[in-house]
Amino acid sequence: MVDVRYETAFRLYPFQPTPDQNVEKPVRHSVVIIGGGPVGMAMALDLGLKGVSCLVLDDHDGVGVGSRAICFAKRTLEICDRLGAGDPMVDKGVVWNVGKVFRQTRQIYDFNLLPEEGHNRPAFINLQQPYFERFLVEEIRRQQAKGVPIEIRGKTAIKGITNHDRYSTLDLENDDGPYQIEADWVIACDGARSPVRQMMDLSFEGRVFEDNFLICDVKMDAPFPTERWFWFDPPFNPGQSVLLHKQPDDVWRIDFQLGWDIDRQAVVQPEYYMPKVQAMLGPDVTFTPEWVSVYTFQCASMENYRHGRVLFAGDSAHQVSPFGARGCNGGIQDVDNLGWKLALVINGQAPESLLDTYHTERKHGAEENILNSSRTTDFMTPKTDVTKMFREAVLDLVEHAPFARPLVNSGRLSVPCTYQNSKLNGPDSAELPDRTAVGKPMCDAPVQDAWLLSQFGKGFQILALNCTLDGISANGVTATVTSLDATGGTLLAERYLGQANQAVYLIRPDQHVAARWSHVDSDAIKAALITAMGC
Repeated sequence: MVDVRYETAFRLYPFQPTPDQNVEKPVRHSVVIIGGGPVGMAMALDLGLKGVSCLVLDDHDGVGVGSRAICFAKRTLEICDRLGAGDPMVDKGVVWNVGKVFRQTRQIYDFNLLPEEGHNRPAFINLQQPYFERFLVEEIRRQQAKGVPIEIRGKTAIKGITNHDRYSTLDLENDDGPYQIEADWVIACDGARSPVRQMMDLSFEGRVFEDNFLICDVKMDAPFPTERWFWFDPPFNPGQSVLLHKQPDDVWRIDFQLGWDIDRQAVVQPEYYMPKVQAMLGPDVTFTPEWVSVYTFQCASMENYRHGRVLFAGDSAHQVSPFGARGCNGGIQDVDNLGWKLALVINGQAPESLLDTYHTERKHGAEENILNSSRTTDFMTPKTDVTKMFREAVLDLVEHAPFARPLVNSGRLSVPCTYQNSKLNGPDSAELPDRTAVGKPMCDAPVQDAWLLSQFGKGFQILALNCTLDGISANGVTATVTSLDATGGTLLAERYLGQANQAVYLIRPDQHVAARWSHVDSDAIKAALITAMGC
């Protein structure tokens, strides 16, 4: 990626000397997180709220300029709600549910990603990544004041890692020079070029797409609605595609497809991109460039996300095309999956083998994202005459033939992963609705004066509908009970009861359904709890 400039947008954790640098023997930490981006900060917040002491190391002192990730999905917002940072994100972000697809200048169809009511969060918000990171750090600061055990060290780079059976030694360097620390567990959240992955000589296999894209973030007062607009073959970028998104602060993201054979330095110069943006917006629109970058993306993944006591999350573990907003959203789902498992292991409530399911479940999620991203890119940039013929035929049909619309691929937008084949899953009842089946994340619904999801995510919990039972305990873990009356005709009954008279759901700490029954069976619930903890 080539950027016009780099500077700090928010200096959130300026360098401070650490006492770890003035001791003879390296200080041992429970969890060390490498990388202070959105995944690293969310990981620290998740673990800290669970009482797990963690240290975040970042080689910068805050958040860099440039919007980078901007589309944050409903599931990500629900996870951020659990972390305490959801409200400021939605308050600042631009809410949207509708997308429109154009061929040249004619709209050929539109779609609504959240057409039904009864959800606390929208399908997506657009929010520049620097704000997303800042809100996470601000919540960390609030929690630190309450005694939550999180430390952030800025301007601290990792220079080496040596792994032992039960811990790792990290070679670090800051403004005061080099020093070492030790870590029981290391979580690498250090991006697609992960230094930790390279130091451990681990592979990152995938496919580089022979195409380039130009991001132009521009500030302007424009009359466009708050929607996702995508063009195939517009007159302002003939033979290629263009994407338009609104962001906060009157900033708009424009993504130009450029093709493969380009001069990467030339296209980020004003004499190239300014006329291109002006031609798209029209001669009467005044704009100011905020950030310009050109990138070539790849879809890639590590073979395994766990290597002993070193775990990989976010772009350090997997990378996808930005079309579909599956990168950062997938990374936050990594956090959601890993945090509760690592906390149980550290607390001695689950075996270390539980962490192997972090790899299997999130590798499944990454492969799903990579498949969708690859298909998007192949549709946007056909590589053969046959695939080009297919795309043109689909675009010919889509305006008047609804059956063709699912075939149009301008980015299959991020959806939460379903762990349908996880070894942690328990029994499933065929009498209950498919949308809340085992392996799926909970579906929100209004309950009295609150939202259903706001009552879950605090450990293992049981949702009891139209029935009562006591909490279930195993291995020192208690699944607490939330009993609700699911009256016929309500959204809660529709989404969780279906045609059944009652239901019992065992919910994981990440709000995924671990097991469910259409009747009360305490012994079965306890057995499913033990299974869900990997015991």
